[in-house]
Amino acid sequence: MTQPDFVAIDWGTSSFRLWVIGSGGKVLAQESSPFGMQTLSPVEYPAMLERLLSGLAINTNIPVIICGMAGARGGWIEAPYVTNTQPLHEVYESAVSLTSGRRRVWILPGVAQAQPANVMRGEETQILGFLEQTNSTDCVVCLPGTHSKWVRVANGRIKHFDTALTGEQFALLSQNSVLGAVCTGSDWDDAGFLAGLDRMRTQPAQFSTSLFEVRAGALLEDHNPGWSRAYLSGLLIGAELMATQSYWSDEITFLIGASELAQCYDQALTYLGGRVRRLNAETLTLAGLRAGFTSVVQPAN
Repeated sequence: MTQPDFVAIDWGTSSFRLWVIGSGGKVLAQESSPFGMQTLSPVEYPAMLERLLSGLAINTNIPVIICGMAGARGGWIEAPYVTNTQPLHEVYESAVSLTSGRRRVWILPGVAQAQPANVMRGEETQILGFLEQTNSTDCVVCLPGTHSKWVRVANGRIKHFDTALTGEQFALLSQNSVLGAVCTGSDWDDAGFLAGLDRMRTQPAQFSTSLFEVRAGALLEDHNPGWSRAYLSGLLIGAELMATQSYWSDEITFLIGASELAQCYDQALTYLGGRVRRLNAETLTLAGLRAGFTSVVQPAN
């Protein structure tokens, strides 16, 4: 392998992704693992990192920069949040530096908002990557996921952000509630999804009482599991979009997320009258980590 410049890692709650980066930002190798913060104690992080890097024959003089939950309380080592009132690039300046064996490691902090209370870890790096790539200072970003983030950036600062537990709610309701019996499998029916969106567009206050319609519709109207799953998703995403309408109603929404989920949000926003541009999450994570290497790691070396 060509001598790399650094190793970039997005270390999440349930997994992590690692990229070996060479000259010009070229990805020389990559790995993923199911070992995230949920399955590791703080003392286990160094051994896990070294096992993977040794398998890739990465010398100990190659620096590592990490974003995500490795810097959370209960992760490897806490990287205290920067506040959303600070310029977003101060995420890099607040990186926590440590030595793991003979290897230098930098862990980026997340961002905290005081009112209303909110936090993010990992998403800020993707937003920094977006700003870096587009030379933007103002935008509205949606990062769909287990915990979806809606972020308004102004003058290079996060002016405000909200979090919706839409993905987690879908998993819980479709797998561990009375709705699970009618939401089996992985089939999908667009008509059900649009019906759920319409329900929330016209009657958003009926969100709680609409959920049982997923089961009742299957029993009384013979909706198949694909329709039921899609209807439940439409209700949940529709409720999120009606609650976050101030972000997307008058501006382009930049969607950063996994392709399948981002497609659902794209479809929903477009159906409700929003304007959308989809962006590749991995590309922006790498752009944010490369900028962190240039800003923090390289000067320190």
